[in-house]
Amino acid sequence: MSTLEPSIELLGHRWQRYLLATRPPFLLAAACPALLGLAFTVWSGHAIDWPAAVAALLAIVCLHAGVNLLNDYFDALNGTDALNEERLYPFTGGSRFIQNGVLGLRETLLLGIGLWLVTAVLGIWLAGISGPALYLLGALGLFIGWAYSAPPLRLNSRGLGELSVALGFGLIPVGMHYTQTTDFDLRLFAAALPAGLLTANLLIINQFPDRRADEQAGKHHWVVRLGPRRARWMYAAVGALAYALLVLWVAIDILPATTLLGLLAVAPSTVAALHLIRHWDRPALLAPAIKLTILALLGHTLLLALGLLVV
Repeated sequence: MSTLEPSIELLGHRWQRYLLATRPPFLLAAACPALLGLAFTVWSGHAIDWPAAVAALLAIVCLHAGVNLLNDYFDALNGTDALNEERLYPFTGGSRFIQNGVLGLRETLLLGIGLWLVTAVLGIWLAGISGPALYLLGALGLFIGWAYSAPPLRLNSRGLGELSVALGFGLIPVGMHYTQTTDFDLRLFAAALPAGLLTANLLIINQFPDRRADEQAGKHHWVVRLGPRRARWMYAAVGALAYALLVLWVAIDILPATTLLGLLAVAPSTVAALHLIRHWDRPALLAPAIKLTILALLGHTLLLALGLLVV
């Protein structure tokens, strides 16, 4: 990914701006849990309904893209992105499309709402062919995405952003599986929880470079509340919990032993944790740890899916 921030000069075409403002590389964080849901569907003995699977994947990606845009919108309103001088683009400090004059505030808001309307249309169609419980699951996903940064709830400012991210991304495979089977399988939520925790860890490590700006803007997440010295241990603890849960699920026969492939992601997680523990007070040096965190969450999710498919 380029380290050049967006500008009108670099992005002359309007549709190019709209696409890149959604931060496409980071949409993999939502696509991979969706694939985990499909792998679980195959492992549990069901055939894949490919039109429903493609529609569900598109809905999930549009939902996440809309969240990215609305988060940029609300962070522009509260001023945190404008205040951020220690950002590590493209990982932290927002997309910079508003701050650099590439998109306007209203344009960003409308684009985010438009993507959520696409999500709603696809969700209504999917609920019609699968089951009405999908309405509840979709509404919960939209609520978490809105409440994460929008007033009055602003979960990311109240120490609840990490929990909402873990829950939201943990529900993605559950929703995908439901579109295929009309069944809610609690084993799948258990399987997805470690991936949700690793996604929350990405949020945590991204907060280190953003901490000073976030604190000035009133975003009191856990890195602000604990301070970076103590919060570095929170990152390590969340990662350790994610992998410990996978071992537990296998030990009590919730998941097959082949899903222990997901433990291979311990390596990048450990290196990232050690890097953060060493450089917690130097945000400019944290880009390698952020990249390893992304590698860990994507790698873990895909390896877990592979473990289900090779049984």
